[in-house]
Parts: sequence; structure tokens; C-alpha cells
Amino acid sequence: MDTPADISQVTDVARQAARILANATTQVKNRGLEAIAAALIERSDQILAANAEDVARGQAEQMSEGLLDRLTLTPERIRSIAQAVREIVALPDPIGQVVRGTRTDIGLRVTQERVPLGVVGIIYEARPNVTIDAASLAIKAGNAVILRGGSAAQASNRMLVEVCRDALTSVGLPPDAITTVDPWGRAGARAMMRARGAVDALIPRGGAGLINAVVEESRVPVIETGTGNCHVYVDASADLEAGEAIIMNAKTQRVGVCNAAETLLVHADVAPRFLVAAVTRLTTAGVTIHADEATRTIIDGNPSIDADMVVDASAEDWETEYLSMDLAVRVVADVEEAIEHIRRYSTGHTEGIVASDVLAIRAFRSGVDAAAIAVNASTRFTDGGQLGLGAEVGISTQKLHARGPMGLTELTTTTWIYEGEGTIRP
Repeated sequence: MDTPADISQVTDVARQAARILANATTQVKNRGLEAIAAALIERSDQILAANAEDVARGQAEQMSEGLLDRLTLTPERIRSIAQAVREIVALPDPIGQVVRGTRTDIGLRVTQERVPLGVVGIIYEARPNVTIDAASLAIKAGNAVILRGGSAAQASNRMLVEVCRDALTSVGLPPDAITTVDPWGRAGARAMMRARGAVDALIPRGGAGLINAVVEESRVPVIETGTGNCHVYVDASADLEAGEAIIMNAKTQRVGVCNAAETLLVHADVAPRFLVAAVTRLTTAGVTIHADEATRTIIDGNPSIDADMVVDASAEDWETEYLSMDLAVRVVADVEEAIEHIRRYSTGHTEGIVASDVLAIRAFRSGVDAAAIAVNASTRFTDGGQLGLGAEVGISTQKLHARGPMGLTELTTTTWIYEGEGTIRP
């Protein structure tokens, strides 16, 4: 099979579909999304059966707990995915929005308006929900999308793409607005990365290995998403009960996601009171604590803490995105030491502070460089749906074009339009 030639056929039909979507009304695009949401529910048995194949294979191959959690679909998760599509329907259409406008001294009427990116490629790992999130956001923003979902979710993604394409066809939209290179595996992904001019932007979503490979190998412009070595810092001024609730939620609510907390930093003044209670709750919930020396001094020998759930922290722990029931814990002297630690080890995703001291919060906000900063809230809120953007295609940790949750606006670009009356440049 001549992969580059076949990929060219995929990109050609995607570009044709993108031209149709770019001129589609909001009503037409929303009708397509409503059809997708309805089809997800109607065909959930088929989707779950396909997903069961992937999960069984992942278990046989000893996939990690975090990745299995990302891979697994349930009736409730399918309903949530369908609801996320409907939330996108309810969002304002960004296409045609005027970003700014002016009239020049010589009478030109100037506007900057949002337009679709065109053809967007998404390369991601074992997360079937991304198939729907990416496709739905792309369509609402007037783009066609080419998906590469990874071998771990191949059966799930094949079924989801089929469901979406059938739904678009049912309302008269081009099914090639959603295509995939999964049949060509890694060769398909490489060909897509080299399809400069045919693919307008490429978004990788997954672990550091995948993201780095795409950034380094792609000839197509990349909107870089990042891994999540997220921290929660509990200040001396914190409401300690709230701090416990926040770190429990940030660590255990769902471990296999990029906005889960991986490191807890605690101010030395409250560490003796806070750590015993927090670590007791965490270890009881099944979290292994990777503790620095000061933390061990405080918690060792406490009868409420299972000693087998506490290990010594190594240098590698501070830079690890566990995606599992593991948490690195360190005692720091003050907010400045917490900021210094975060600056050294953060991946720039989400950093959190629990504090009531306005000066400490201000220092944290100005000193930490991240796509999102959580103040007295769980890091788990760094999510397009939670922040009112609808679904998102990923969390961008770069500083160009898009940063943070990538919703509809981030899947657009702009065009400058200037109008005159036979106006020529003097």
C-alpha cells in the first residue's frame, strides 16, 4: 500500500469537506452535531461492544490503570460525551465574529474576522472521547478533521468515526468532514505530519513521548498540548479542611488525566497539622505517598497511616506525571520556595494554591508560569467543559495562538478585510 498517496486522497476529500463547512450556516452545523449526539445514544451498544474489545486487549497487555481508565467507555460516559456535543451546539458560533474593526484616516473600513483553520489533524492516544470532542469542535468551527487515534483504541475509534460519518450523512453534510488515518497505523500518522499544505494544523494529545515526537517530526504547524505535572501548594494561611478536600479531589477524582495533581507542597508552619490528616485520607483511598524527609518525619509512626503506603521520594518523583494513585509530597519553607519548586518541575499545565493570604496568592499568581492557575479550587477544573467552553480538543501549554483549554475559538484563525471606494495607497 502506497501510504503517502492514500493519505493524499484522505486530505483531498477532507479539504473538499472543509470548503463546504466553511460556508455552512450555524443552523446546518448544529443540525449535524445534534445528529451525532443522538447517534451516540442510539448506537451505544455497538460502541460499548467495540470498546470492550479494546479494554480486554489493554488488560491482556497490562496497560496501566490510568490508561485503562482513559480508554474505558461506559453508558454514563457515552451519555456525558453526547451531552458535551449538545453543549457545543448551544455555544455561539465563532465564525464571522469581528475581533476588531476600525476606519483609517483615508477611509478604509477595516475588520478582523474569525474564519476556520481548514483541515485539522489530531493525533492522540487511548482516549475514545477525544474522537467525539475533536470532531464536534472542528465541525462547529467550520473545519474538517483527520483523526489518528492510536492502536489501543482502534475498535472504539473505528466505530465512533463510523457513527459520526453516518450522522453527518443523515443531515446532508459531507461525511468526509471526519476522516481517519488509523488504517495505516503509525505510517499514516507520519504521512499526516508531512502533509504540509494539505493539513493546516496538527494537534497532538497524549503523553510526553507522543507530543515530543509530533513536535520534532512534523512539517505541519503544531499546536502543542502538554503533559500535566500539576502541583497543589497549601499555604500557612490556608483553610486546612478545604485543602484536604482539594488535594483529595485533585488526586483521586480521576487519576489518568492531565489535570490530576501529582505533587503536594505544604508550608512548614501548617505541615504538622495538615499532613497527618491529609495523608491519612489519601492513603486510605489507595494513594501511595512519595514523601520527602520532612514529610516522613511528621507522618512516620502515626497509627492512622498505613506505613506500606509511604515510600521515600526520589529526585525523579518531582518530575513525574504519574497518571496513577501516586503523589509526591514535600514540605516547603514558604510560598517562594513552593514557586521555586514549581518553576523547576512544572510542565506548565495547571498549578494550584490553597490560601487566604492575598499577598501569598498574588505572589503565586505572578510567580508561576502555567496555562491555568487554580486558587482555592481543584486542578481538575482545567477542562473546556468545566470552564464554560464546551468540550475541548486538548490543553495547550504553549504560548502561541492558543493556551489552556482549546475550545471553539482556538480552532479558528482570522482574516483581515478592508473595504474602500476605489481607494489607492497614496
